[in-house]
Amino acid sequence: MKVLLCEDIERLGWLGDVVEVANGYARNYLLPHGLAIIPTEGNLRSLAEEKAKRSEQRLAERKRMEKAVAAVDGAEAVLAAKANEQGVLFGSVGAKDIAGNLREQGFVVADSVVVLDEHIKQVGTHSVGLKFADDLTATVSVVVVAEGEDIASVKSGEGGEADPSASDEGGDQSQDE
Repeated sequence: MKVLLCEDIERLGWLGDVVEVANGYARNYLLPHGLAIIPTEGNLRSLAEEKAKRSEQRLAERKRMEKAVAAVDGAEAVLAAKANEQGVLFGSVGAKDIAGNLREQGFVVADSVVVLDEHIKQVGTHSVGLKFADDLTATVSVVVVAEGEDIASVKSGEGGEADPSASDEGGDQSQDE
């Protein structure tokens, strides 16, 4: 069934696009929730202006994201956390912590763009990806230090470990996620 989208719907299309969807999806979800309408000539004309405005907004948003990616790519976030002598954190460092630290440095980063498979649970330097869009990504270096420890001593280890005895736990990977 062909429908005219009234909203931008991820992985389906943008406002004003006419797309082919399953009958049940259109009748049970898109049409009742006002996300789409039946594509008539009048409906197409009424959404044409809104479609052009949204297109300009998407273009401006894309440029803003490209600037944010260029600015944050290669940046370093330094976070302090409680850890034991082996460099294992008592808690963990998550996407919210990393994004918050980057925002404190003046970067435009939402919590949702930080890509972590698992929270960071080891002292050291970790490489973390940021995904602003499918084709806009950046990589930042996250240095996790034990509270009260010197940042330079953790960076000199560069392996993600505070103590050589932690190396048998796989803590020397640059992406400990």
